Amino acid sequence: MIVPFVDLKAQYLAIRDEVRAAIDTVFDQCEFVLGQEVTAFEAEFARYCHAKHALGVANGLDALTLVARGLGIGPGDEVIVPAMTFIASALAFSQVGATPVLVDVTSDSALIDPARIEAAITPRTKAICAVHLYGQCADMAAITAVAARHGLPVIEDAAQAHGADDNGLRAGSLGLAACFSFYPGKNLGGYGDAGGICTNDDALNERLSSLRNYGAKVKYHHEQLGGNSRLDSIQAAILRVKLRYLDGWTAARRQHAARYDAVLADLPQVRRTIYRPGSVYHLYVIRVADRDAALTKLHQAGIGAGIHYPFALHQQECYRDLGYQPGDFPNAEDWAAHSISLPLYAELPEDAPERVAAVLRVL
Repeated sequence: MIVPFVDLKAQYLAIRDEVRAAIDTVFDQCEFVLGQEVTAFEAEFARYCHAKHALGVANGLDALTLVARGLGIGPGDEVIVPAMTFIASALAFSQVGATPVLVDVTSDSALIDPARIEAAITPRTKAICAVHLYGQCADMAAITAVAARHGLPVIEDAAQAHGADDNGLRAGSLGLAACFSFYPGKNLGGYGDAGGICTNDDALNERLSSLRNYGAKVKYHHEQLGGNSRLDSIQAAILRVKLRYLDGWTAARRQHAARYDAVLADLPQVRRTIYRPGSVYHLYVIRVADRDAALTKLHQAGIGAGIHYPFALHQQECYRDLGYQPGDFPNAEDWAAHSISLPLYAELPEDAPERVAAVLRVL
């Protein structure tokens, strides 16, 4: 039996009737952009994240870019970003003219290393972007302590962390603003591009609401130079259905992750990621010495493993002008060279972890 990396069809079939009814509701209302479904989803998602406000936007990258604009970040400014993350975590700040300043991640979790942040702060630093990678919250207590000493806001990149918590506080309520992606493969994913922003700051929420909608609070009254980054009502309706199931799906992910932990624990050739408490396991990532050989064997066995991510940010061609050199971020480079993402989703076959372990045992 093939074990895909993710099985969106299995999830869809379990909720198909509810999803189709939700889509029919949108067509009955004929409110396709920023309609009733968007307003309802924003209220529900804000409550879920323990945040005061939530705004639906077009995608996760736009969420980060809008927050940067809302905070007045622009040319000449710097934003601290972990060296191991998806490109969007840095690209958003590049898009507003700021410079990403990279910080190495920890050797055991791939999260930004709070102990390295302070040395990267300069008079031009305007924010710290804390990425909740693989579905686990960054060490927000340590990060916000550094930020507070320097009067800096902390932006959560929570694109992989819907429902994750840090010491009882949920992703979306830990920084000044939190940015989410609802890309289809996320723990809470739509059926197309979609994103969201959470914040407890009333003034920031008002600015962001205007920025996503051409800079207007009232139609044709454009108070600032905004853009078009609005969540469409069909995606919002779908996300409302899925949000009701998210905690159950998270519980299943945690059970599968625990099984992976158990069956991989005695394999010295496998370095397991140390996940922080409260993780929602968007990805289950391991490291092996010879990744290419391991991936080949897994694929030959019908197991759809992947890589997140094959390059650290300073290794990307588009960021060569930042001036970083090989070896500047050894932990990020190690994750980039050796990590493998194993199949993990709520509907994962129960025997999948054992099948994976059987393949990795003979490396």
